[in-house]
Amino acid sequence: MSALLILDVPENVAVVETAIASGNVRTERIGPYIALISDRDITIDRRTTGCRHAVWYSCIAGTLHSRITQWDSNALVAVVR
Repeated sequence: MSALLILDVPENVAVVETAIASGNVRTERIGPYIALISDRDITIDRRTTGCRHAVWYSCIAGTLHSRITQWDSNALVAVVR
């Protein structure tokens, strides 16, 4: 299991919704964060989120049992560590 921690603020809603729409991600609340949890790799397409670059590059607050292998203007990919 791997997880990405996203601060639960309105600016990050599109990131969370896009991750959930991928079908292999579930969410859980951990303090002020939303954990995007999956048994597989997590891939989020930036253009699908509609996020501007400033929000996109600040949306991740941390990782649990995962490693970010791509985080550019196209996508965010986290793999199980």
